[in-house]
Amino acid sequence: MKYFPLIWFGIWRRPLRTTLILLQVAVAFALFGVLQGMKSGMDQVVANVRADVLLVSPSLESQSPLPVAYVDRLRATPGIKAATFFAVLGGTYQKPTQRVAALALESNDVWQTLLPAILLNAVIVLPKDLHALQSTRTGALITAASARKYGWHVGDRIPITSTTLQNNGSGSWVFDIVGIVSSSPQAQVGNGIFINYDYLDQAQALNKGTVAQFVVVVSDPRRAEVMSDRIDRMFANSSSPTDTAPVRVRTQQALQRIGDLNFLIRSIVSAVLVALVFSIATMMMQTVRERTPELAVLKTLGFSDLAVLLLIAAEALIVCTAGALIGLGLATGVFPFAARFLPGLSMPTVVLAYGLVGAVLISLIGVSFSALRATKLQVVDGLANR
Repeated sequence: MKYFPLIWFGIWRRPLRTTLILLQVAVAFALFGVLQGMKSGMDQVVANVRADVLLVSPSLESQSPLPVAYVDRLRATPGIKAATFFAVLGGTYQKPTQRVAALALESNDVWQTLLPAILLNAVIVLPKDLHALQSTRTGALITAASARKYGWHVGDRIPITSTTLQNNGSGSWVFDIVGIVSSSPQAQVGNGIFINYDYLDQAQALNKGTVAQFVVVVSDPRRAEVMSDRIDRMFANSSSPTDTAPVRVRTQQALQRIGDLNFLIRSIVSAVLVALVFSIATMMMQTVRERTPELAVLKTLGFSDLAVLLLIAAEALIVCTAGALIGLGLATGVFPFAARFLPGLSMPTVVLAYGLVGAVLISLIGVSFSALRATKLQVVDGLANR
């Protein structure tokens, strides 16, 4: 620690230059933290998705909804532990721009665990809320995000205008709020509510006895892909063929639509870090060149070549590490906002560790040439500023 004032003076010998390098390092590691953190965070989100849950959908997007009678065949299939279903009622609240999606759930207690599974752990369903929904024909569970946005409370009656008409020809659906579904600290679910399938099916004029998707729980998660193929073969020759896939696979496919994240991240991060190495190397070479007489004086006072090398390396290490900490801190601050769009997303600790290790390596690589040049400096040449 007795050499710290000497190191500190060397760092701030040119305040403007040091500040610019510090900002460059901070920006570089903020970009590294965001990109690598997003990739690692999304991998972690996928890994946390239940492997035993399958979604059974129509094989074509334009295909009509699936018959609800399929659920009996699914439940009778060996290897399937549980099966349920839901329909979707799309509509608006008060204004055409205020869209609301209502998931009509079968009266089934498995939704307490299956709703978090298919919504990527964005919601937490309590047994009392699920029981309140099932015991109220026109009941609705709302999300915390919807409650905040529209000012809804338990006990309110909310009108939803939809293109799905009722038996009487009306497109106005009224629901009684019986509970609020809580969400994880970072996640904010969109404008969704949960209603009873029986009420929707009996009241709608068209598509009676149909559902949007089935949710299946298999006994052995390792056989999820096999069971998916088996289900599709079961309904292949029917009027409504299916497309079945594990929720984990569907989540991976959704993320892959963004593009080749691995290639993109490697390309950007590599370019940024290589440029950073050259910037630090240039800064340290200029610093050593300007301080040649000072380094010669240090050697005259008895500082060894190793001591001079360590002093210069410490300066680069402190600047680079400080900038990396600032950048990684900024990147970490981004994740609570990103988690609103991808529930459960957070900055992995391993990315922070990799960032700090990378900062150390970059500083050592960047300073290596100038530090070695300083150790080879002859006192006479240094005092003559040669």
